[in-house]
Amino acid sequence: MNIITTKNLPLFITKELEQLHKKIGPIMVKTSKYMFWSFPLITISLINLGFSLFFMPFTDEVIPSLLIYAIIGAIGFALSKEARYKKREIQSISSNYIIERIRKSEVVTEGRQQDYITKLKDQPKLALHFFIEFLNEEKQREQRNLYS
Repeated sequence: MNIITTKNLPLFITKELEQLHKKIGPIMVKTSKYMFWSFPLITISLINLGFSLFFMPFTDEVIPSLLIYAIIGAIGFALSKEARYKKREIQSISSNYIIERIRKSEVVTEGRQQDYITKLKDQPKLALHFFIEFLNEEKQREQRNLYS
């Protein structure tokens, strides 16, 4: 799920996005740390392994360094895999929060709620876009009901 800047968004949307961010914020911090460390570890490992295997003569002194670089690479790949897992977890938590928020709406009709939920489940990468669209529709219906 892409996080967008809230500078140009109305206050009611910003508040909802802040609530969503409170749910996924701690996981996002972990994910960014994992991604930050995985790339250099993988890069260092692959460069040194390639250099050791292809450009240095294979002797007994090279074996410990190969093992160390292999372990460093394994840690980097494990962090990368964990970051991907955390991204899926963030997407799942976000989708669940958005769906619950849509269901709690008393202004938007049941049919429109189901439309939004179906869109979210069909295209989870556009969840934030659909959520903002829903919030705008909800606000318009509230204002329409207020003035009726």
